[in-house]
Amino acid sequence: MSDFIASLQDTLEYMVVLMPSLLTGAWCSLKLFVVTLVLSLPLGLPFALGSNSRIGIFRVLAKLYIWIFRGTPLLLQLFFFYFFLPIAFDIRFSAFTTATLTFVLNYAAYFAEIYRGGINSIDKGQYEAAHSLGLSRTQTTFGIILPQTMKCVLPPVSNEAIILIKDTALVSTIGVLELMKASSSAVNRDVNPLAFLLAAIIYLIFTFLLTLLSNYLERRFSVYDAKEEW
Repeated sequence: MSDFIASLQDTLEYMVVLMPSLLTGAWCSLKLFVVTLVLSLPLGLPFALGSNSRIGIFRVLAKLYIWIFRGTPLLLQLFFFYFFLPIAFDIRFSAFTTATLTFVLNYAAYFAEIYRGGINSIDKGQYEAAHSLGLSRTQTTFGIILPQTMKCVLPPVSNEAIILIKDTALVSTIGVLELMKASSSAVNRDVNPLAFLLAAIIYLIFTFLLTLLSNYLERRFSVYDAKEEW
């Protein structure tokens, strides 16, 4: 019994030693997550609208952008911006800036497809009704279609946000000291897998909080829908 207590005490003391570096890494992951979400959510909208544009060049460029960033691995995109740009064009960014740029461009492509699907799900009769009222296509899109689209796309956007918090672990490959990098460094240094367990718990806490937020937002929108139907 005394051996178990001593072992437990050693484990707790080791956890106390680990937590500052893991929390620093978690803070870096959280910053990357927030910046990516804040920038990629609005950036995806013009590409979604471009995909449905009547102007051919806009439609082709938007679809090409989405095809490239959805069709290649995020890890490969990280390597491209971090290693290829400095060699080919002598364009250099810090590791965190490179990670942010890559994540924003990648997730904007996914959000663009989510938005496009939401826009296309709106009944075509609403366009005709708006046109009969004398509204322009721009007024119809931003005043009628997009507000309804936001309700439709909330669940898939929430799902992408949960995937994003886990994808931040990929930036450890270019040296960003996020949560995965911090835990890997601790395991390699101390030959003790406890850091991985603590990192997993932190990721689970992040995803749990995001799930709660997602469920709350969906309930709020459901209430508004119910009021509109009533």
